[in-house]
Amino acid sequence: MAASFTLSLAAAAGGGALLFRQLFDADTGTFTYLLADVPSRWGVVIDPVFDQHPRDLSLVRELGIALVASIDTHAHADHVTGSWLMHRATGCAIGLAAAADAENVTLPLVHGDRLHFGERWLEVRSTPGHTNGCLTYVLDDHSIAFTGDALLVRSCGRCDFQQGNAQTLWASITGQILTLPDSCLLYPGHDYAGRTVSSVVEEKAFNVRLGGAATERDFVGHMTHMSLPHPGRIAIALPGNLRSGKPLQPVSTDEWAPVVHSYAGLPELPPAWVSDHRHQLTLVDVRSSEEFHGPDGHLQGSLLIPLPELAARRAEIPGDRPLVLLCHSGSRSALATQQLLKAGHQRVANLHGGLHRWEAEGYPLDGLAAP
Repeated sequence: MAASFTLSLAAAAGGGALLFRQLFDADTGTFTYLLADVPSRWGVVIDPVFDQHPRDLSLVRELGIALVASIDTHAHADHVTGSWLMHRATGCAIGLAAAADAENVTLPLVHGDRLHFGERWLEVRSTPGHTNGCLTYVLDDHSIAFTGDALLVRSCGRCDFQQGNAQTLWASITGQILTLPDSCLLYPGHDYAGRTVSSVVEEKAFNVRLGGAATERDFVGHMTHMSLPHPGRIAIALPGNLRSGKPLQPVSTDEWAPVVHSYAGLPELPPAWVSDHRHQLTLVDVRSSEEFHGPDGHLQGSLLIPLPELAARRAEIPGDRPLVLLCHSGSRSALATQQLLKAGHQRVANLHGGLHRWEAEGYPLDGLAAP
């Protein structure tokens, strides 16, 4: 947990301050949630998406969060979970309903369990009906619930496959979710119309399938006659999720360096690794000539190409070695890294923290002014 900044967040009634992030995968309409107890920085991730793992892991690392578990609300039919990848990267537990009977689960969950992260915890509520293994996760103070596909915004999960049952889903929603306080915010597993959150009182009043004066008979009649198309990804997603997202083939990684992608998607390398391998790299400094030769110093052997000249002088950059881009703080070199990636360079990374961090960690600079 190397983050050097302070997370400043409002304290919730159930315990210490809570960090909360909602992430989105546009391809599948899936929401992923990151929760953390601010004082301890212990956290959990809910419903990660396999294809979004680099983004999610980067956010976890940038915020300095130690994951207790990666948990899913159910075995999804439209995307493969990223839980196994998160477990491999962080050592966190893999949580899923015991009823799903999936492989590689280290934390089989049942109704009434509590998942603690620092001073905070999630209550596990069994809410089957969409699938047998659907779970809703309720925050300790009942201010937030993560409903997966059991209850969506103004809608709910379908009941026509994966052991779905309309009567069971009605009982789950009315008995386990809508019994929460009216003010409880409900965060769904998916949405395809830009709706990010609802509340108990809203769904009681406005959910077209079960709100207002709707009865169980109305709900079952609605769900039974929907005639929805089969999910297009189910043949890949469901078997993958029954392995907790573990791929059948090894996952490829960057081979030339331990590149870490920032939450902004930027490939970066730390000063320590660059120092140890500098003679195997081409170091490109994108500061001005005055800065390069000035009192701040420069890295011995680095190639000076100021950022405004980079596009015109790209041919001067050797193509036989990986590139690491440098500037004072890592800001201008971040833009240079993006430009070279767009131009087709593949083995490119930014020096994380720039020469300022390089010097702060005790690595030498040529031309550095005496203190």
